Amino acid sequence: MARIKIDMPVNELAEILIRVRIGDINYGNHVGNDAFVSIIHEARLQWLQQNSFTETDVAGTSLIMSDLTIEFKNESYYGEEIAIKIYCGEISRVSFDLYYQLTTERNQQIVLIARAKTGMVCFNYQIKKVSPVTAGLIKILQPA
Repeated sequence: MARIKIDMPVNELAEILIRVRIGDINYGNHVGNDAFVSIIHEARLQWLQQNSFTETDVAGTSLIMSDLTIEFKNESYYGEEIAIKIYCGEISRVSFDLYYQLTTERNQQIVLIARAKTGMVCFNYQIKKVSPVTAGLIKILQPA
């Protein structure tokens, strides 16, 4: 079976730091795969907040996650601080890709925990239809 490999884009949008909570830990005593989805979501929300947006109001549009891929590399443990670098990939008329690289410092070395990609679709909840990527959104996806 072919393994998933996520190639990271080069244009970094932000770096968000999130500490692993006890509720993120599973029976194997490390961060569970479901918790990584929440950690990535929190990082995306914090990045949007840094730009004065929310997922329901991003320069006149809302966001829906259409797909998610995670490439797990190493375990992460309670109390560790995870650095999540967020990158922008392809932008289309109504959607765009966000990439995430999750690392932590352990024993004075940077350890790659995971890479992830989310497909994000712009959506108008009032008319229940996809909507175009707005100029204000493109501005934060392609910073100068």
